[in-house]
Amino acid sequence: MLVDSHCHLDKLDLTPYNGDLQPALDAAFARQVSQLLCIGIDLDHMDEVLALAERHPQVHASVGVHPLYRDSREPSVEELLQVAQHPRVVAIGETGLDYFYGEGDLSWQRERFCVHIEAARKSNLPLIIHTRGAKEDTLSLLREQGQGAVNGVLHCFTEDLDMAQQAVEMGFLISISGIVTFRNASALREVVRALPLERLLVETDAPWLAPVPHRGRKNEPQYVVEVAAKVAELKGCSLERVARVTTENYFRLFSKAQPQHAAAGH
Repeated sequence: MLVDSHCHLDKLDLTPYNGDLQPALDAAFARQVSQLLCIGIDLDHMDEVLALAERHPQVHASVGVHPLYRDSREPSVEELLQVAQHPRVVAIGETGLDYFYGEGDLSWQRERFCVHIEAARKSNLPLIIHTRGAKEDTLSLLREQGQGAVNGVLHCFTEDLDMAQQAVEMGFLISISGIVTFRNASALREVVRALPLERLLVETDAPWLAPVPHRGRKNEPQYVVEVAAKVAELKGCSLERVARVTTENYFRLFSKAQPQHAAAGH
């Protein structure tokens, strides 16, 4: 059993499936991908994410506003907490800091990140963090605002080993995407080799970042198998072990999620 710990089912290109999500999920289930976490990235479309999680028992959701979505409705701690009470919502985020694509004064990103951290602390739910080019501020805000009471995951990790190790020391997991299969991702592969498997998750971030050999196509949840296979290769262990340990990691972190047996057509 595998878990796609970070995907955007509401953004998938469903053209190959005649616009129907169910066949895309069935394709994942056929490859033993039996749980998926559909990530909220703005409040205006949160109802769509919740509807998917309500409709499909193998899908859970998160609530948050992506750090690059400046024009999205501004999140408040109160609204995040309200949505987080939904039984299918298991995490706060996607949130964080992006200094790679962000431009100008990014103090608004830091303020918004702090709102999400407070919501995670008050809800006792894990944080899903997007961080690019913002190592020091991400770590310092997690320490100062989280006050040791917040954990979560640094998703689609692309930063250095030192950042990963500092995050792990704070109780965070590191999630590996299809980037690990890219030719120029040698630094990320070193991170995977160095960290214990017990601190890793696997994800697709679908519909983006399809792994080799699917690179250049739209990504989808079934391709988390290729991510896990690459992690297995780098760790010198079986795919079955990676699947088992990362699934255990997922349910330990996202404790509000409950395992469901995948069944095609349900």
